[in-house]
Amino acid sequence: MTVIEQWVEVHRLAVEGQVPAIARDVGGRLGELFLRGSRFRDVEAIASLTLTLGTDTDALYHLGWAQSATGRPQQALATYEQARRLRRADGDRGAEAAILNNIGHVHDSLGDRQRALDYFQQVLPIWREVDDRRSEAITLSNIGGVYDGLGDRRLALEYFAQALPVSRAVGDRAGEAATLNNIGNVYHRLGDSRRALAYFQQASPIWREAGDRLGEAATLNSIGGVYQIRGDLRQALAYFEQALPIRREVGDRLGEATTLNSIGGVYQIRGDLQEALAYFEQALAIQREVGDRVGEAITLNNIGGVYQRWSDLRRALEFYEQALPTQREVGDRASEAVTRYNMALIYREEGDLDRAVSELEIVVELDLQVEHPDLESDTAMLEQVRRERDTGR
Repeated sequence: MTVIEQWVEVHRLAVEGQVPAIARDVGGRLGELFLRGSRFRDVEAIASLTLTLGTDTDALYHLGWAQSATGRPQQALATYEQARRLRRADGDRGAEAAILNNIGHVHDSLGDRQRALDYFQQVLPIWREVDDRRSEAITLSNIGGVYDGLGDRRLALEYFAQALPVSRAVGDRAGEAATLNNIGNVYHRLGDSRRALAYFQQASPIWREAGDRLGEAATLNSIGGVYQIRGDLRQALAYFEQALPIRREVGDRLGEATTLNSIGGVYQIRGDLQEALAYFEQALAIQREVGDRVGEAITLNNIGGVYQRWSDLRRALEFYEQALPTQREVGDRASEAVTRYNMALIYREEGDLDRAVSELEIVVELDLQVEHPDLESDTAMLEQVRRERDTGR
């Protein structure tokens, strides 16, 4: 029996023997240990057992984290809210800030970026007040992630640049890897695949060193995305297929859907549309189950792309029109630009050039707002369709 197995047995006996003090102490230590290893099912099992002996803030905090990481955001919010009320009553500002930070993270995952930003900005001065630099860096990186999601790449990079040296100074290797991965994602979205790959390759060994399987899988997926953009589909698929079993192993339902979507994208580019659709539909079912509205809109757009390739333009348009309101609501301007561009191509093919131009004008405006790498080509398409419209009159 390993040391960890011994502690699990001690916890079980303490719960059975109705000894709350020991159960909470050992359960809290095990929860922290399992979180570091992305063992979310074990985290949930230990926390749930501890809570059979009565309310415990640490157990609620760990349970909320496990629920969030395994794709149950609404349950996580309810659990975190219980923990927050207890911490506020205790007057423990630092512990309350940790819960508020995680609540912000859940709202961000749901696409409610403004609410996420509100929580993160509440938390930041508390970390500075209690001089918790490690947590301050995590929240700075979280704020950067929100701005990246909103399409403000420059502001995102500013926050990541503040977070990275702090994480390094305090020796938070997982925080350092998360921020490196986030910076890589920004450069990837800006079309700088060389710089993106350099950041991902810095992050990858740190995740492994820290034993963070969740982070490792995220970076593997990101590296796959770079190779996909470069046209190296074999290498892209290899990275996605490394990420997928890890995400399933740790119970990361949101991440699993992301990787399924990525694999579908590879098959779509290869022209294997039936296989692509199968992966997109798997992803969509998970995203709807866990409430991932941002991911759901991306997948709806991708499914629309499959039907567009099949020349089923009406069906394609139905999927794009489902995606668009969510993209607008959550502020995902980069994805909105992609969906509107696809819609414009359909209107053009159908001969509705006025509508095609209107959509492309919005696309170019959105590209400008988020510094989209396709700005030049999208502007050229707008001018071309305008000429087609004017010539036809």
